[in-house]
This record gives sequence, C-alpha cells and structure tokens, in this order.
Amino acid sequence: MAWSERLRRRAPGLLWAPGFLVLWEAIVRLLEVPLYIVPPPSAVLWQLWRNLPRIAHYTLVTGGETLGGFLIAVAAGVPLALAVAFSPFLRQTFYPAAVTLEMVPKIAFAPLFVTWFGFGYLPKLIIVFLVCFFPILLNGILAFSSLPLELRRLCASTGATALRMFWHVRLPAALPQLFVGFKGAAVNATVGATIAEWIGGDAGLGYYIQIATGDLRMDLAFAIIMVLALLGLALFGAVALVERLLLPWHVSQRLPPTTA
Repeated sequence: MAWSERLRRRAPGLLWAPGFLVLWEAIVRLLEVPLYIVPPPSAVLWQLWRNLPRIAHYTLVTGGETLGGFLIAVAAGVPLALAVAFSPFLRQTFYPAAVTLEMVPKIAFAPLFVTWFGFGYLPKLIIVFLVCFFPILLNGILAFSSLPLELRRLCASTGATALRMFWHVRLPAALPQLFVGFKGAAVNATVGATIAEWIGGDAGLGYYIQIATGDLRMDLAFAIIMVLALLGLALFGAVALVERLLLPWHVSQRLPPTTA
C-alpha cells in the first residue's frame, strides 16, 4: 500500500521527462533549428544507439572514477569528521584550513594533477575525491557535533558508557546529516570526473564530449550528456536507497499525510 501511494504521488514527477522530450522535439522541428545548434531528441537517441559500444566503454571509465573517488571520500571524510568533532585542537587548526581549501575551485587543481601524475586514472580519481570529500567532512562535523545537551545528560544519567552512547545515540542521530553530505558528494562526483577528463583525459565521457563538440556533433554531445545525467542519478539513487534502508524511522522517509 505504501509503495502504491508513493507511486501515485510521484507520478507527476515521472511524467515530466517524456512530456519535456515531446515538447523539445516539436519546437526544434517547427522552428527548423539546425542540428549543430540544438538537435531533436530523436537524433540524440539515434546517436546514443549508434555509438553505444563506445559510450558504454567510456561510461565504465567515468563510472569507475566517480564511484572510486566517492567511496574514498566517504571512507576518509567520516572518520576525520568524527575526529574533528571530538578534538578541540583539530577544530581550531584543521577545520579552518579545510574550509579555506573548500573555497578554492577544484578545477584549478586539475592541470596540476595532470602535470604531476599524467593523463591516467589517478588525477581524475583525486579530483573526484576532492569534490566529494569536503561536503562529507563539513556535514559530518556538524552531524557529530549537534547532539543536544539534554540527550547527552539523559544518557549519562542511565550510566551508559561513551562507546555505548556513540553506537546507540550519537551515530543514529548523526546519520541524517551525514546523508546530506553523501548526497551532496554524489551530485558533485560526476561533475568532478567530467571536468577532470575534459582538462586532461584520454578516455571517459568528458573526453568524448570534447571530441563531439569539437566536431560540431551536438546530437552526440547531447547523448553523452544524457548518459552522464543517468550516471549521476544512479549514484544519487544508490545513496538515497541506502539512506532509506538505514533510516526508515526518520521523518524524511515517511509519507506525507494525505489531504483527502
């Protein structure tokens, strides 16, 4: 019953994409827009099908960079956020430096990493790691530092040890904010990989877009962009699914009350 209710509520959101494509096709055909400026969706889908083997290969390259950088950022960001949240020394030294580094556009590092590490997998992985790491770190620090004082006093009054309090109270309370960081990182991951491939890549979807736009093959470029969007949605959806499995009790996972 809950799934049918979710589907009914999300039906408008699921229908907007086909409607948008139909409208796009109609406008481009009626106005006779040149293919090298804005291609119709039918041409985009044809190029996607025609170049599917190469696009699939480059999708694996970009997907590997995206997923690898994201997972490393999670593995490094959560423990470091926990350390900063519990260490006044790190909060006064490392935290300001991390915030300052977050203000620097990560695209500025891409040429440096290409110079240092070449055109292979490593510089792209580092760029994806950087764009994912800071949202996870900053949200993680906030998550682990935001336990209400009243709740801490209540746990202390029951005789709970610090470790027991962490596993049963502090960590569950921090998970919603942690997943805000995970979702933000998931959104940034594909962008980081594409930019890194665009600047210094010899494979991947970002590299392929550069070739397509250089040849004025906008239908192919739009097909690659569509695949990038699906790749980003897949990672975001995977994070949202894990959140739903781990936090079924949280208010964000409940159905809104019906108005009928």
